Amino acid sequence: METPTLEAQSKTTSNQKMSRKIKKVAVLGSGVMGAGIAAHYANIGLDVLMLDIVPFNLSDEEKKDPRKRNSIVDAAKKALLKSKPAALYSKGFADRIKVGNFDDNMKDIADCDWIIEVVIERLDIKKQVFENVEKYRKAGALVTSNTSSIPIHLMAEGRSDDFKKNFCGTHFFNPPRYLKLFEVIPTPDTSSEVVDFLMDYADRYLGKTTVLCKDTPAFIANRVGVYAMAKIYQLTSELDMTIEEVDKVTGTPMGRPRTGVFRLGDLVGHDTSAKVVGTIMDRCKDDEQVGAFEFPKYTKFLEENKFFGDKSGQGFYKKTNEKDEKGRKIILALDLNKLEYRPKQKVSFPSLDAVKQIDSLSGRIRTFFKHDDKAATLVQRSLAGLFAYVSNRIPEISDNLYSIDDALRAGFAWDQGPFQYWDMIGAKAGIEAAEKEGLTVAQWVHDMVAAGNDTFYKLENGVNHYYDKASKSYLPVPGAEQFIVLDNLRSTKKLVYENAEAVAHDIGDGVLCLEFRSKMNSIGEGVLTGINEVIQLAEDEGWRGVVIGNNAEHFSVGANLMAIAMMAYQQEFEELDFAVNAFQQTTMRCRYSSIPVVAATQGYVFGGGCETIMHCDAAVCATESYIGLVEVGVGLIPGGGGTKEFALRASDGFVEGDVQIPTLIEKFKTLAMASVATSAHEAFKLGYLGNKDSVVVNTARNIGEAKKKVLELSPNYVQPLARTNIDVLGRTGLAALYTASHSLKLGKFASEHDIKIANKIAFVLCGGDLTGPQKVSEQYLLDIEREAFLSLCGEKKTLERIQHMLQTNKPLRN
Repeated sequence: METPTLEAQSKTTSNQKMSRKIKKVAVLGSGVMGAGIAAHYANIGLDVLMLDIVPFNLSDEEKKDPRKRNSIVDAAKKALLKSKPAALYSKGFADRIKVGNFDDNMKDIADCDWIIEVVIERLDIKKQVFENVEKYRKAGALVTSNTSSIPIHLMAEGRSDDFKKNFCGTHFFNPPRYLKLFEVIPTPDTSSEVVDFLMDYADRYLGKTTVLCKDTPAFIANRVGVYAMAKIYQLTSELDMTIEEVDKVTGTPMGRPRTGVFRLGDLVGHDTSAKVVGTIMDRCKDDEQVGAFEFPKYTKFLEENKFFGDKSGQGFYKKTNEKDEKGRKIILALDLNKLEYRPKQKVSFPSLDAVKQIDSLSGRIRTFFKHDDKAATLVQRSLAGLFAYVSNRIPEISDNLYSIDDALRAGFAWDQGPFQYWDMIGAKAGIEAAEKEGLTVAQWVHDMVAAGNDTFYKLENGVNHYYDKASKSYLPVPGAEQFIVLDNLRSTKKLVYENAEAVAHDIGDGVLCLEFRSKMNSIGEGVLTGINEVIQLAEDEGWRGVVIGNNAEHFSVGANLMAIAMMAYQQEFEELDFAVNAFQQTTMRCRYSSIPVVAATQGYVFGGGCETIMHCDAAVCATESYIGLVEVGVGLIPGGGGTKEFALRASDGFVEGDVQIPTLIEKFKTLAMASVATSAHEAFKLGYLGNKDSVVVNTARNIGEAKKKVLELSPNYVQPLARTNIDVLGRTGLAALYTASHSLKLGKFASEHDIKIANKIAFVLCGGDLTGPQKVSEQYLLDIEREAFLSLCGEKKTLERIQHMLQTNKPLRN
């Protein structure tokens, strides 16, 4: 059954206020997906009730024991605390999840504002669950299903009008914390208010990319994503390629998850993929490319032998207990012709060699279309099929093309969606590629090209527009105005400042955004110069403040290690002293300017990146910010003001009359063990973030929220005064920290060189070899921090660590 045009069911505007409040959620089902969803609701501060069945095999005596009755759901909650990657932002958030069972605790959903079903994919069981839900839910409570395969409207049959208007599909992707897609699938009875609410709520509070879907098989992301996977499986056989060859091509070079398609299949599970494929083939018999979903014989071999991938220990790849000469476990690969496992083979293609030199995805795709080896042919033919396929899915699964692109980026972690890939080579060239494969592209695309248009998207005055099939014109992408996308601003040529490693954009309302553009946003001379000159420019020209942020995967990996290495190898200590001092004074400039400076982070916020945000007036951090001072890993201490800042924060944490040593030891261990927060919430616990900082769940909103913070601080902003009242403990503290350092060695947490570095950290935190506690200035601490940093640059083992990191991108323990 196909729902009507969805625009009629969703009329959300950026200014629309939500009429509902969500305080408590019930999650019905505690499997991997249910528990993950419960964890994510807990992550955002909601009370969660997670229910599951009473085990079938209990004795009469055990049935009287509440612990036995809740054993399934209890085990699921405990598993959340051990899950990798972590399902919770902080383990303490698990306390927000209460558990129970369907028999005893279904009545407890009565005070829940949202009830989401995540039980086994059987319509009869889901309908039974919803029958019980209707007995206890309060009027107006949202009821949704996380099904990925069952028609949404069928589950609501026989339910009341109030149930039906508050019911729809809400499809999370696994793992719910990390994959950004949230598909909303209304039925004809779902009220537009419910659709509007869910689209907005999941964006703002769950941090999701929300996509409105029709009630069609596999909705949007799985329908297209599984097609793309199945097409590559088929082409692998036709081109007689190995799985290693295909994975090398279909990962990073194509802008897809770096695993590649076969390794990703092992991670997802081949039984799961088979179910989705079966649903599509059974229910989409009119699909013009339904034959592409027919899996080759080698996937049937995996299914028959229950080689489902990682969950069963083997799939396309098989881990062994044997190790190679470097001590790594040997992984075998499936020979697709012989259906036998063999050692992995090296991969080499001219087209792959060519794209390695190209940073931009569009440049890589265009390069693949210029080559004719197997790797290039795989890319060309798979994309040609994809272009034809998505053109024919409008209006079947979506009324617009941007929803399809959003779904594939957010649900399958593609760098770009199908129509964005198509734009890389041009609409006309894409049609030709598809027709060369004997495929038919939808007429609306031919009409678009005939009208003189060769792209599906256009930037006009910094606003992204998409080609609308119905009106045959370009319309603004809805909701785009709520996000600050620096690439879009770039097209307006409103750059206020630019050097080789940094640019400053006018992001409106008198606020500048300083964007790093060095490799991995590392902080070198150009970035430091940019920070200083943009702050000076903002002060001189009357700007209201500066945001330091970017839309890249990572905020910053830290200082430019290669530059430090070159000076350290050549023992150029005067130049090194100058460079480290410049870094320190730049972070201090962020703090002591006459206008507010706010950081917006996501991804890696390491080393110098962490030091930068710690010195800003505030940091607005996406929850998925991984923050830490990691310099110990390369044999150094934080030298851009980070160690000084921990001494300052320890001082501010001292309470008169209390013992001060425990606070100092806590700060010391964080630095000495190079602790990294696995979420922005955890960064508060580790001391990298403080009261001035905040967290935003949706990464795409961090720069916009940072801008709001600048505007909040600006009207009454007073330039801070440099601190001269920092309490340090001198020898009293050193004795305690040296003892703590020794305990790390005894516990085998640290090597001899680690201890030497740890003692340098201790020296700075305590203010040096002072005879007793006293007050010191920030500059005093910066000077001894810099001295300690420089002394380590002369250590042989530090130079070995730096070299190893540069060569392998991994730390060396020596």
